[in-house]
Amino acid sequence: MGCFLPAAWSQEPASGMFGDAEAYERFMGRWSRLVAPPFVDFAALPEQGLALDIGSGTGSLAFAIAGRKKHMGVTGIDPAKEYVAYAASRNPFPKRASFEVGDGQALRFPDASFDAALSLLVFNFIPDAKTALREARRVTRAGGAISAAVWDYGDGMRMLRTFWDAVVQVDPRAESLDEKHMPLCRAGQLSRLWKEGGLEDVREEPIKITMSFMSFADYWEPFLLGQGPAGACLHHLDGEKQQAVRAEARRRLKLERENAPFSLPARVWAVRGVVPRRP
Repeated sequence: MGCFLPAAWSQEPASGMFGDAEAYERFMGRWSRLVAPPFVDFAALPEQGLALDIGSGTGSLAFAIAGRKKHMGVTGIDPAKEYVAYAASRNPFPKRASFEVGDGQALRFPDASFDAALSLLVFNFIPDAKTALREARRVTRAGGAISAAVWDYGDGMRMLRTFWDAVVQVDPRAESLDEKHMPLCRAGQLSRLWKEGGLEDVREEPIKITMSFMSFADYWEPFLLGQGPAGACLHHLDGEKQQAVRAEARRRLKLERENAPFSLPARVWAVRGVVPRRP
C-alpha cells in the first residue's frame, strides 16, 4: 500500500488533519510552545489592547501573548471544536484569553475590533489565504500589525525534512505529498502575500528554535498518531513500508543508539505588516 491519499486531501481544512488535541500536542504542540514567545516578540504588540489569534489550536500562541503582555486580552479562533475545548480547559489566563470556534476566512467580528492579529503555523493550511488576510486586515484597526509564521518545510525544519526524505526514499510516489510543496513556506512568500494584501512596513525574518528529543522513539512515535500531512501519509503506508521509513529516518539522523538524546534545528518564516492608516 502506497502513501496515496484521496484527491480531496490536499484541500482538506486543517481541522481534518489535526483533530485530536492530545495527539497534536505530542506531535507538534510542544514545538509551537517554543516558537510562540519569540514570535510574539517579533510581532511587536502594543502593551495593551486586544489581539486576535487566528487558528489558535491548543492555545500556545494565545498563552504566550497573555503571558508576555500583561495588559492585553486575546481572542483565539479555530475551526476545530476539539482544539477550542482543549485550549479553554487549560487556560491559565481566563480573564484575558478566550477561545471560540471560528473560520479565519469569515470572521464574525466587526471592523477594527482588534489592535493586532496573529497566526502561528496556520496560514499555509488555510484554503484561501488571501481571503483570510483580507479578513484579518478588516478586523484590525488602522496602525495595528498583522503577523504570521509558517514552518520552513523545504529546508529549515529538520524534523519533518528527515521524515519526508525517508518517505520518498522508500516510496518515490509520495514526493508530491512532501510538505516542501506547501504554499507560503519559503523565504519571501509570506512577505509577498502581505504586500499584495496592502499592508505597509512589511518585514519578514526567520525565527529559529532547537528541538530536543529524549530518544529516537520520542522523535518517531508522534508520527504514528496520524497528525498533519506527515501522520496522514504514514497512516496510509502498510506495516512493512512504515518500518522501512522508520529505518531510513534513523539512518539519516545518524544515531548510534535509539535511546540516545539528540537535537534538531527548526526554523519558521515570520512576517509582520501594518494596516494602513485611513485618510
